Amino acid sequence: MLRTYILVLSLIVIIFGSCVPSPQYQKEYAIPQNEWKYDFRPSFKFDITDTNARYNLYFLIRHTETYPNSNIWIWVYTQKPGDSTFEKTRLEIPLAEPNGKWMGRGMGTIWEQRLPISNDGDTVMLRKKGTWEIRFEQNMRVNPLPEVLQVGLRVEKHPLRTFNGQ
Repeated sequence: MLRTYILVLSLIVIIFGSCVPSPQYQKEYAIPQNEWKYDFRPSFKFDITDTNARYNLYFLIRHTETYPNSNIWIWVYTQKPGDSTFEKTRLEIPLAEPNGKWMGRGMGTIWEQRLPISNDGDTVMLRKKGTWEIRFEQNMRVNPLPEVLQVGLRVEKHPLRTFNGQ
C-alpha cells in the first residue's frame, strides 16, 4: 500500500514538473552598486533555430522593497540575425499594485518579477534563424535608478506549436 502511494505521488510530481517550461535561454546581470545608470545596457544573445515556434520573452528584475517607484520604464533594443541596427521599443513594467503592494515574489526585503516584454504580453514569433540580441536600458527620470539589484532576460519556447506559420 505504501509503495503504491509513493509511486502515485512520484508520477504526479513528474507530470506536474514537466508542465513548467524550462527556459531556452536565461541570463541575469547584477547592477553595479545596485544603481542602474542610463549607460549600463545589459546585452543578451541567444540562438533561434525553430522559426515556426512561438516564444515567451520575459524581463527579469530583482529590486529591494525600498525601490522608490511602483513601475519601471525601459528601452528594449532588439537586433535580428544578420541586421546591423537595433529596433527600439519603450515599455512600462508595473512592479506594484495600485495599493502599493509589491508584485512578484518576495523574500525578506528582496522582490523579483518575471514579466512579458512583448507589447501585448503574448507570445512572439522569431522569424529569423541565428543569433538574436536584446539589450535593456532603464528610462526613468532618475539616474542612477536606486535599489535595482539585477535585471535579466528569459526566453521560453511556447509548448504549443503553430500550424502553417499562424
